[in-house]
Amino acid sequence: MVVLSVVWMAKLGHETEVSEIFTKLQDLSRKEPGCLMYQVHRHRTEPRRFFIYEQYSDDAALEAHRSASHFLECAKKTLPRIAERIEGHLYNPLD
Repeated sequence: MVVLSVVWMAKLGHETEVSEIFTKLQDLSRKEPGCLMYQVHRHRTEPRRFFIYEQYSDDAALEAHRSASHFLECAKKTLPRIAERIEGHLYNPLD
């Protein structure tokens, strides 16, 4: 299993739009083969901050996600115009 955690910060005034894009991305990503979990979170006191927790069966599933049309449209094309990717980290679970 591969785990990815990502933090995005919406640009001021674009919080609702970013939330809508993440909802779409979450719904479509969950349908991908190899996607075990895709959960978007919104910070309780900083409504511009979003945390995404993703689990994939293996590296190939993560790469398939990264090349999916909905990912390319949302995360690579639309989101960077209205939000900034703050950080992203890959993890492997302890066995």
